[in-house]
Amino acid sequence: MPRFARIKVKGEPAVYHVMSRTALDGFVMEDVEKDFLLKLIRRLSCLYFSEIIGFCLMGNHFHLLCRMRLGSEYTDNQIKKRYKDFFKGDEDNKDRELTDGQVEYFRAKWEDLSEFIRDVKQGFSRFYNKRHNRRGFFWSERFKSVIVDNGDTLINCLAYIDLNPVRAKMVDKPEAYRWSSIGYHVQRNNEDGFLSLDLGLKEFGHKNPSERLSHYRRFLYEKGGIVDLEKEREREFELDKFDRFQYRTRYFIDSGIIGSKEFVERIYQQFKHIFSSKHEKHPKAIKGLEGVYSLKRLSEAIR
Repeated sequence: MPRFARIKVKGEPAVYHVMSRTALDGFVMEDVEKDFLLKLIRRLSCLYFSEIIGFCLMGNHFHLLCRMRLGSEYTDNQIKKRYKDFFKGDEDNKDRELTDGQVEYFRAKWEDLSEFIRDVKQGFSRFYNKRHNRRGFFWSERFKSVIVDNGDTLINCLAYIDLNPVRAKMVDKPEAYRWSSIGYHVQRNNEDGFLSLDLGLKEFGHKNPSERLSHYRRFLYEKGGIVDLEKEREREFELDKFDRFQYRTRYFIDSGIIGSKEFVERIYQQFKHIFSSKHEKHPKAIKGLEGVYSLKRLSEAIR
């Protein structure tokens, strides 16, 4: 199957759920590797025009939920400062500065999701290969990405990511896993303001960061709730909103676009020319997630 262009929203900030898996067998990312990967994401997020909303680093893959902002939001001087600040702790490069002629190149580069993730993956591969005295690929294929609507869809996607260690039965409580966004909020008090809780929710508008976190934790615990057999019988084993998180649903990693019906339709119209389908695609409701839609089988064309 030919590789299709990755869909990336143009002309406005956009949130993406990114997932990438290792090409190696087993759970090869242990504590040291996860610590380095987190440090690398933190460092590069200060360079790229990105807001990190959520993450989860597992033994053989990682999830990242980030909002990519537009380079046009930053002045030439802000871009030059960003570059200089990035290298100021590096003795060999601390005096590096951008010239006027380089500014536009980096303005375009730092708003690009693919460039951001490429730098993360390549930086980690170099670290891993050096540490383990090996050569060759570490990551398998291209990373997956889903465009995520703000608001209810975004908080659902964040909860899906943070519940990964619970589904894998690594911890009982999501915040007990330190290589996740909820673990970073709770265990490290969101050190240096690394994570954003700007989810586009109206009820978050008047809340301070502590209140937002409490609201999200309550939402997360409700999403991670486990129902008993009697309740399953009462509902005749119909799926509900809990099942999207209790089981490894593919909607948050394979749907291509996820959000309100209007959001999915609008983004699809920007990219429908890259699909080989003869028929117009339409948003499909996701059972168990009220008001959330996806473009079914979109991921068959997006790699």
